[in-house]
Amino acid sequence: MNSKRTFWTGFALLCAFALWTILIQYIDVQTAGSNQTTVGFASFNVWFHQITGVHMVIYNITDWLGLVPVFICFCFGILGLCQLIKRKSLLKVDIDIILLGVYYIFVIFEYLFFEMVPINYRPILIDGILEASYPSSTTLLVLSVMPTLVLQVRRRTDKQKIRMATYSFTAIFTAFMVIGRLIAGVHWATDIIGAVFLSTGSFMMYKTAVIFFDKKKV
Repeated sequence: MNSKRTFWTGFALLCAFALWTILIQYIDVQTAGSNQTTVGFASFNVWFHQITGVHMVIYNITDWLGLVPVFICFCFGILGLCQLIKRKSLLKVDIDIILLGVYYIFVIFEYLFFEMVPINYRPILIDGILEASYPSSTTLLVLSVMPTLVLQVRRRTDKQKIRMATYSFTAIFTAFMVIGRLIAGVHWATDIIGAVFLSTGSFMMYKTAVIFFDKKKV
């Protein structure tokens, strides 16, 4: 996939996220959440929530497993720090690692922004607290970080066993986390969809930047 196609794919996904976020605030908005809070696409969201129910065990498991992408971020941070110490210049650190750091900071900003500007709230209280729900922060974190693991492993090793193990782990872990958050009943279905749009679009933008700087080296 070339940089232009990757860019426009990412751009389209981010536009889809923006449109989705707007629609949620205007289409079929009803009182449906805890403490009489409202949610958009209420008929669909309530219907889906009634089907799945609430499963706190799944919620707690996926909550703790959310530390896995955090650990991956930490590992790449250590890699960048080691390169900086060894090469004694930020300009000599691999550009894809520098871009990765910028990208992770952007993901943190996305998370903090929607915590401060809640679009809607969870369908249930968590430990008696009403929390912002859109987009699903765990889904956002997983889908933003796990693809970077695949990309970096692909760039840094030619060993097929390591690549295949990484691909398999990433696919299984990501599917479990996204489906787990979807059926745990602690988010509206539209929260998960929004997180998919935002995280995938953001990752494609990071990938675009990596491809762009790779071409500049040639």
